[in-house]
Amino acid sequence: MRRLLPEPAAGVDPYEAYGDQPGLRLGMVMSVDGSATDAEGWTDGLGGDADFRVLRALRALTDAILVGAGTVRTGRLGPARLRHDLRARRGGPPAPIVVVSRSLDLDWTLPLFTDAETPTIVVTSQNNRGKAPRGIQVVAEGEDDVDLPAAVTALREDLGYEHLLCEGGPALATALIRASLVDELCLNIAPALLGGPRHTRLLDDLDAEVPLDPAALYIDEGVLFVRYRLRV
Repeated sequence: MRRLLPEPAAGVDPYEAYGDQPGLRLGMVMSVDGSATDAEGWTDGLGGDADFRVLRALRALTDAILVGAGTVRTGRLGPARLRHDLRARRGGPPAPIVVVSRSLDLDWTLPLFTDAETPTIVVTSQNNRGKAPRGIQVVAEGEDDVDLPAAVTALREDLGYEHLLCEGGPALATALIRASLVDELCLNIAPALLGGPRHTRLLDDLDAEVPLDPAALYIDEGVLFVRYRLRV
């Protein structure tokens, strides 16, 4: 990886480059023409190995990983496991995955819930907390809908997860931005044009302008890695 901004440098280690952890990071990948999924309808193939290396670094650096219920329902999200040595640089177990779901209409037999080294947590509303099976840790904030600011506060103050990483999907990412909870957007731009019919929006109907301040720019295997600070 090479750093282009603020000062050019070669041989940059992603773990070091992203080491100054903000409170809540939003990590997303898209094609040059704005698609958040590849030709198969998934994010996996967009950025290739370079994107995966940065994703591993972000996961290793964070205290907990936020994902939306739609991402879980694809069945492609694996459980928290110590699969590489990046997390070992911090010590301790892998960061838990935190599933945000108002309805808790989830498949509780997925390995995400049954086979995680660090148990998966769910965030939901007070009215639906009873839908989680026994043994699943629940953070319930908000009566009918999830109160995201209160949930983030609970994750930090009650569970000790100070630094958070959101990996989407679009609905959760948009909700976090609307609630002014995101400190940094890590946007990875894959060197590809996928065309209109394959487009999936990066954000889910964000209805207000959000100013961004570029903080750093890197390149690896043609993928551009841009870090933006959100003005909140």
